[in-house]
Amino acid sequence: MQEIEAKYYVQDLKKIEVCLQDLGAHLIQPRVLETNIRFDLPDGGLRSEGRVLRLRQDTETRLTYKSPSIRAQGVSNRTEIEFVVEDFEKAKLFLEALGYRKLLQYDKYRTTYTFTNSHIMLDELPYGNFAEIEGEDVAAIHAISMKLKLNINNSISASYSALFERLRQTLDLPFTDLTFANFERINISPEHLQVEPADE
Repeated sequence: MQEIEAKYYVQDLKKIEVCLQDLGAHLIQPRVLETNIRFDLPDGGLRSEGRVLRLRQDTETRLTYKSPSIRAQGVSNRTEIEFVVEDFEKAKLFLEALGYRKLLQYDKYRTTYTFTNSHIMLDELPYGNFAEIEGEDVAAIHAISMKLKLNINNSISASYSALFERLRQTLDLPFTDLTFANFERINISPEHLQVEPADE
């Protein structure tokens, strides 16, 4: 139940995908839209402690808990407990009945490959494109990063919701959900996100 991963902001997601295909990586989940809702206690206790409670819907519905992460050598390590639930709306009502409240909704398109016992996720978010590598250990993640020509020194520790919060403060955005509709007429640069592209 450990999530060991590195996340990168990338400029050319298609180039990463072609490289994966050339390496013989196996496509295990074609591009799919994800809807994610993060929940917190009314006092914001989960977020302040670096913990995550998330409800996700794509080809199935999953409930996820993540502990605070420990970061070393550009890689984040945290406990992750995730399981499938039957009904997205009922799960949402269940969490709200327990006193949790919606912190934000964030949407993304995700394509997932597997390669040498690791998972590589190609993510398209409303504010940019990212690649995530989940592996068995730091060495495995570094090796795949090198094969994909991704600079480990530019890996990102911030979550997608934390990057969104940076944007909200920097650009004084009036909305609270990270959806494609909200960003339809907004152009976001790496400078806005305070990140460096890893594929330069």
